[in-house]
Formats: sequence, C-alpha cells, structure tokens
Amino acid sequence: MTSASGTSRRPRTADRGPYFVHHRSFEDEGAEQHYAEGGEQSGTERSQYMTDDVTRACARAMHYAGWRISRSTSKAERRHWERTYFAHRDRIVMGNHKLIYRAVGRWMPPSQWSEDMTGDCQVVLIQAVAAYNPWLGIRFSTYAFTCLMRALSRLSQRHATDRLARSLPLEALPDGEPRDALHDEQPAARLQRIDEFLEEDHQLLSSREKLVLMRRFSLDDQAKAGTLEQVGRELGLSKERVRQVQASALSKLRKALLEGVPAS
Repeated sequence: MTSASGTSRRPRTADRGPYFVHHRSFEDEGAEQHYAEGGEQSGTERSQYMTDDVTRACARAMHYAGWRISRSTSKAERRHWERTYFAHRDRIVMGNHKLIYRAVGRWMPPSQWSEDMTGDCQVVLIQAVAAYNPWLGIRFSTYAFTCLMRALSRLSQRHATDRLARSLPLEALPDGEPRDALHDEQPAARLQRIDEFLEEDHQLLSSREKLVLMRRFSLDDQAKAGTLEQVGRELGLSKERVRQVQASALSKLRKALLEGVPAS
C-alpha cells in the first residue's frame, strides 16, 4: 500500500536483500542518476555530525539502492547495489553517532552499565537508519533519538532485573563472609524471598527502606528504575540520604539471606 508521501514499506526477505522504503520516483526516468548524485553529495559531508538534510538525501539514496537490489538480475549488479546500500547506511550511522552518547548521557545510567548500553544502542541506531522514511518530513535526529530512548528504557529494566536477581545477595560482601548459604540457591528463589521481605507487614525493613528499594530497582511495576535523585524528589529526601537508606536496606537483606532468616 502506498502512502500519501508516495512511499510503501517492503519487508526484508532473504532472497530480495535488505529492508527498504519504496518511493514511486524510483521508477522515473533518470532516477539512477538523481539518487547517485544525492548520495555523492551526502558523501562529501566532512563534519563529525551529519545534518538532517544531508542524512535525508543519503537515506533516499540508500533506499533506492535497496530497491535496485530487489530487482537485480545478475550477481554483479546485485553486489554493486549491495555495496552502495551499505555504504550509505554506514555513512549515516557514523554521521549520527553522537546521538548515542547524547541519549545515554540523558539517561544517566550507572557507570557500569554505560558501556553495555552504548554498544546496544549502536545496533538500535543501525536499525533506525534502515527503518527511517526520509520522505515523511520527519527529522532523522528526532526519529533516531526517540528509538534510542525507548531502547534505553527497556535496557534499564533488564539491567535492574538482572542485577537484583544475580547480585543483590552476594555483591559487595566483605572478604571472609560466608557465601555457601546462597551458593546453590536459584535466582528465582532468591527473588521470591526478597519479595517477601518487602511485604508491608514484614518487620526486617522500615517502610522508607522498602519504598527506596522498590523504586530504585523497579520492583513496584514502574517502567524503569529511578535514579537516586528521582527517588529523593518523590520521597522528599536528599540524594545522599536515599543512598544511605538504600545501603542500609541492602545490608539488612544480605545479612538476612546469608543467615537464613525466615521471610515470614
């Protein structure tokens, strides 16, 4: 189905090459020269950051190359257009790479997560380039940044869950502390015990400590884990005070789990 912008999406298939957005102008006379010139002009961009106008022209040339791949009748022709397609795609990715650092910086993840998130966002940016429709009048930077922020939300949720499941009972214990009590216990079982300690009527943690842990590790059905500053604003506490409450609560949990304190 063709939209009002004259484009239609073509799914990626193994035999027809990479994903591309089809535009009705692809079949016009002189289209090859038109899109080749657009791609060459985009390739002359020398700044570290590619402007949206240049990105849009390069994306159009990329999608044209994808269309030509799907119509290639010889291996040599197909290889030529595949090289053209991926050259344009990589040029856009490199020219807009700063969007990754801007998104990760905006998200402000813990330092130990930043490298993983940056690597995952590289994949998201490549996917955004392939899916971007340059004929809709939407700025690529706006589209890609939205994709990156959504991906970071999902990544933060995953990291918080993994950290709580694997590291909460064992991480940062002083040397010499007994660890055998939880060594063979499955992460799911540990999570179940932690949930029981966070129940309203359990006396191990104070109400404030429970609230801090639930918000910091996204245990209260929030879309993402809150930062120290965000949780502090919600609870009317300073960032440092939230950190202290969190440290106290985690210390109590680790001690209870290692010593086998019953959750109920």
